[in-house]
Amino acid sequence: MAGQRSTRLRCTAHFEHEARGEGYLYIAGVDEAGRGSLFGSVFAAAVILDPERPVHGLRDSKQLSPERREELSAEIRERAKAWAVATADAAEIDRINILEASRLAMRRAIEQLNPPADYLLVDAVRVDLPLPQTALIKGDARCQSIAAASILAKVDRDCSMREWDRVYPQYGLARHKGYPTVEHLEALALHGAANEYRFSYAPVREIVSARRLGLRIPVEAAETR
Repeated sequence: MAGQRSTRLRCTAHFEHEARGEGYLYIAGVDEAGRGSLFGSVFAAAVILDPERPVHGLRDSKQLSPERREELSAEIRERAKAWAVATADAAEIDRINILEASRLAMRRAIEQLNPPADYLLVDAVRVDLPLPQTALIKGDARCQSIAAASILAKVDRDCSMREWDRVYPQYGLARHKGYPTVEHLEALALHGAANEYRFSYAPVREIVSARRLGLRIPVEAAETR
């Protein structure tokens, strides 16, 4: 509508500039990918961007095509001062819950950075590390270093799903990346759950229980991140 202000968030370096103004040198953006998936590890990345070597076009990974994510991922890895990707696997997710597993994967990524971060900008949560940090709601859409981390985490996780698809072609993991689409839930109901599934997630738990009892439950897609 004419005159209506856009609600789309701008992804800028504002938060990194603020932190540098306070004397911090190595500001890491941190994000995860795969919290809503039924299968496999949750991935997290940490990225310290170099203001002297900017990466143009950074934004929330979900707003980018797979091809553009791949291009930006290569640029980030080449131009950033430091970057790292880490995971928490399905067994850890089932044991400590997905939020804590996401935070664990984030911590693992941050601890791999060289040079180490002295300030953290994290998408929506805080990380269990003795570092000054800011949790930004919708950080991947507002903050360039968090956007960069979201891209690395998403690209590596999608690559992992393609590799798992070769191990378990019956599930279609390369297409839906483990998210609960109708196709995926029907395959899960037909073939049962491999060890790499997240058994604490309701769709997996319910389908496994139904198969054990010889029942067939209705399959519907769930909206996921």
